Amino acid sequence: MIFTFILAAAYWSQLDAQCPMCRMAAETNLANGGTEGKGLNKGILYMLAMPYILVSTVGFIWWRNNKKMKEEEEASDVSSVTLDY
Repeated sequence: MIFTFILAAAYWSQLDAQCPMCRMAAETNLANGGTEGKGLNKGILYMLAMPYILVSTVGFIWWRNNKKMKEEEEASDVSSVTLDY
């Protein structure tokens, strides 16, 4: 995840690009006084970021639950040990 952030930061200026057809439509719209083209880049970045956020969230929940299960297993193993003197 840190690697992805560093990679995104290195290429941040290129992340604002979109296909030539969409770019031309947005520039034409803005040149004619329209406002529809302003949110195009943010919309593209939003759609790009959502899968990463979802996968990261699911991975974190899985990791946390797995860690809890291991801790519970260790606690039950320790409590089941009997000492014979």
